[in-house]
Amino acid sequence: MYYTDYHMHTSFSADSEAPMEDMIRAAIDNGLEEIAFTDHVDFDPRYTHPDYNLYIPYLEELKFKYKKDITIRLGIEVGLENTKADLVNTITAAFPFDFIIGSSHSVKCLDLYFDQNEYFSTRTKQEAYNTYFEEMLLNIRTCTDFCVYGHLDFVSRYGLYNDNSVNYMEFAPLIDAVLKELIERGKGIEINTSGYRYGIDGCYPSLDILKRYKALGGEIITVGSDAHFAKDVGDHIKEAYELLLAAGFRHVTVFKGRKPSFITL
Repeated sequence: MYYTDYHMHTSFSADSEAPMEDMIRAAIDNGLEEIAFTDHVDFDPRYTHPDYNLYIPYLEELKFKYKKDITIRLGIEVGLENTKADLVNTITAAFPFDFIIGSSHSVKCLDLYFDQNEYFSTRTKQEAYNTYFEEMLLNIRTCTDFCVYGHLDFVSRYGLYNDNSVNYMEFAPLIDAVLKELIERGKGIEINTSGYRYGIDGCYPSLDILKRYKALGGEIITVGSDAHFAKDVGDHIKEAYELLLAAGFRHVTVFKGRKPSFITL
């Protein structure tokens, strides 16, 4: 099986201290064939950004060093915000990324981590989650340069409710609108295994959403651990591949030069 991890963070990200080379060695030790580094770029001033003039040459050195052992792609995870679309589109166009994850880390200019209490305590679950998906739809329409949308139900990680889960049927009209917009624009989604580390004993998004994406015609789908430490590289990737098969997929997607290729499972 050709195992991949297309969502990984290093010390170049604001929220990780993991050396890039340690992440590569962990990927090799865990039997991965291909990885993509997707260090964060978010536009909240409380975050720092990688210096790609230093980052890219260093990554190229490591790609050459480990070329016989693993395929390494230059990626980025961008926090998409429709109110900052010009900034988002500028950074994604400025460097030769192989792969771009677009994610919703903030809603209404409130960061779901830093401003967790302000966002969720003033809204019912229905209001908070509806607003999240409505903003996601606007993000897709305005921030045009990305490959897949990351952890679609990320909002559930920080909710302050008795049940934080995203039930597909409860939000079906908005989730369908998001999935259709992605498909029409040639974008994909990811299976993100970090839910196993954040207490949901599963992946983002749920199997119901994955099946719906497939039923609507979605084909582009990557798998990533969202690792911020070497110990989490490749975490539950095998389970994610099983989820792919359960949702009806017979392939996983990889990228080079932002162009997708499909690897048979």
